Amino acid sequence: MMKEHFNILIIDDEQVVIDSISKIVLMENYTFVSVLDAREALIKLEQYDFDLIICDIMLPEMDGFQFLSKVESKRIDTPVIMTTGFSTIENAVKALYSGAIEFVPKPFTVDELTSVIHRGIKYNSLLRKKKLNDDSVLIVPCPSKYFRLGYSAWMNSDFDGSVLIGATDFFMKTLEQLKKIELLPLNEILTQASPAVKFETEDGLIHQLYSVISGTIIDRNIRITDEPELLEKDPYFEGWIYRIIPSEPAYEMKLLIPCSSDRN
Repeated sequence: MMKEHFNILIIDDEQVVIDSISKIVLMENYTFVSVLDAREALIKLEQYDFDLIICDIMLPEMDGFQFLSKVESKRIDTPVIMTTGFSTIENAVKALYSGAIEFVPKPFTVDELTSVIHRGIKYNSLLRKKKLNDDSVLIVPCPSKYFRLGYSAWMNSDFDGSVLIGATDFFMKTLEQLKKIELLPLNEILTQASPAVKFETEDGLIHQLYSVISGTIIDRNIRITDEPELLEKDPYFEGWIYRIIPSEPAYEMKLLIPCSSDRN
């Protein structure tokens, strides 16, 4: 039987933020449980089954990163979206490296949070089907020599020092049918974990793909704007998005996850 509703755990030490998130959650017909600190959240995770967690980074006693570590140690695989008013690039990358599936800076708009929640719910659904060995779900991991930022974006260094970047198969499968892809112009300077591509889906939502690494765009795969199926069918090769000249590869690649680890 198809599940009729989804339950979300909201963790934030500001009630006004909880109220804001909960309104968006209810607008999407999801249920929620809210707590003001991470320790209480861990108790709730033992009591209830959640489909998604939305957690602030700056929390009393136990911060969001420590919470992520506890969730991992307890082998809880519920996807986590991190939020913070201290929206630094370092926090974004650290959150994704630590296991969060997405990062949302405050203040966020209704549309921004709605699109991320939709992807988080779909992520959880795909993960559960994969664990059940559901033949209808085939997630293609990025090639072993690639590196990824979180679950969503990948990079591959070329022999000439340039880097190809794109979206993972997992990220693409969390989107509904693509309607429009909006690319940045040539010579645009990307910053790691900053918005790089906009995907508009048939349900009217706008989804941002963050750049896996910093650098200058020197080529764009214009084909994907006319043939979005390339991203869906072959995201790691024909469906690449940008070729860039990286600006800080030695430092930033240390913050990425080797795709070879996905096969361990």
